[in-house]
Amino acid sequence: MELHELSISQLGSLIKNKEVSIPKLTRYMLDRIEKLDSAYGCYITVAEEKAMEQAADVQARLDGGNLDSPLAGIPMAVKDNICTKGILTTCASRMLYNFIPPYDAHVVGKLYENGAILLGKVNMDEFAMGSSTESSYFKKTFNPLDTERVPGGSSGGAAAAVASGEAIYCLGSYTGGSIRQPAAFCGCVGIKPTYGLVSRFGLVAYASSFDQVGPLTRTVSDCAMVLGAIAGHDPMDATSTRKRIPDYTKALVQDVRGLRIGIPGEFVDDSVDEDIRNAVFKAIQVFSEQGAECKEISIPVMEYVVPTYYIIALAEASSNLARYDGVKYGYRTSEYKDLIDMCKRTRSEGFGTEVKRRILLGTYVLSSGYFDAYYKKALKARTIISREFGRAFEECDIIMGPVAPTTAYKIGEKINDPLKMYMEDIFTVPANITGLPALAIPAGIDRNNMPIGLQLIGKRFDESTIFRAGYTFEQTIGSNWTSSRMNNQVNNQVKNK
Repeated sequence: MELHELSISQLGSLIKNKEVSIPKLTRYMLDRIEKLDSAYGCYITVAEEKAMEQAADVQARLDGGNLDSPLAGIPMAVKDNICTKGILTTCASRMLYNFIPPYDAHVVGKLYENGAILLGKVNMDEFAMGSSTESSYFKKTFNPLDTERVPGGSSGGAAAAVASGEAIYCLGSYTGGSIRQPAAFCGCVGIKPTYGLVSRFGLVAYASSFDQVGPLTRTVSDCAMVLGAIAGHDPMDATSTRKRIPDYTKALVQDVRGLRIGIPGEFVDDSVDEDIRNAVFKAIQVFSEQGAECKEISIPVMEYVVPTYYIIALAEASSNLARYDGVKYGYRTSEYKDLIDMCKRTRSEGFGTEVKRRILLGTYVLSSGYFDAYYKKALKARTIISREFGRAFEECDIIMGPVAPTTAYKIGEKINDPLKMYMEDIFTVPANITGLPALAIPAGIDRNNMPIGLQLIGKRFDESTIFRAGYTFEQTIGSNWTSSRMNNQVNNQVKNK
């Protein structure tokens, strides 16, 4: 196997046994990005100089016995809405085309402490608003398994980088499904942590009561390692938990005996593609054969989750994005009459179509005369939805279903139909509304030979259980099922360059 095909633990063993040096591994990954990124469009910024400096530093720390972490020397990438000191952080927007943060996000600092090597910043939907990575100001990202299809979004660049072997793992961000959905579309593993498990300090805000940072990886084991490294309390984030963080790798046992898994009928109705429904039914069979108790449940509030999510999320977005006015940082229009005209022109020119649409809708639901009719009702609905999921967890330990109603669709297919695009989030937004953890894992392929994602939703701060279930499923059906097909395709492109 090539270096980019190996897991974190496999690479860690090679580094520990001095079979490969960290600078050599980093150089290998940078060369791979140079060869492939024109085809896939994963990166906005490649931090080549910093990566090589970090590689030399981490190698010296390891050789001196001053570092002991499974992530030491492993090259990774970060979504471009997570702040990195001295490195461009654009949110894939013209508005922040020249913004260089003076500090690192908490999660980036935690990874640096563990000896991670930052390769660069990956592409995304502008300000994380989208489900296909088509709204980026800079470029589109293409699905490495079929470049005519989207990689998902908004963390599409991160998912594509992992799938194509341009990073061993990536950090993405969630607001309504922005890691699980691209993970499903690209055949990766991704987790949305319990709200508050991971600090939001340094994550550029979209909707603060939903936003979370999480990892995208090739395997469940890798995902558990990375989450364990970035989780924990941060005094800079008042919403971060003070709970003790368990060693998630201890949950990686192939044993689901006695586990109660609920499958909501609303998750497998006729709105879901037949191939995806069949994959869920196959997963039920797999878990049942492994000793889990699978049963159908009902969550009747599912029809309200998308409108509830979008009303609250867009209201928060309109408030969070009010700071981008051309005064302190970022883009500023070149021609204007006065201060107010400068703000108007800056925002009109600096934001893309989807971002402006969401700001307008969010401002509308917060405006006088509509606040009670929309925003206040949505807050009440959020409470009801959370209560219904709480009741469901009285019957089961995990809620299982598809990540999305479709697999990766063609580029341009839905970009001009916002409502159809928003409905892609129907199965992912409940975890963000309720603050619950949710894991996406590969579960097969559809008739177009594209990945199908399976979603496991757990109880608050019970990531260990969904990791255990995900690991059992992965080991039973064979981990990284896309690897041979994907690597053949990618390697052929490398040879042709």
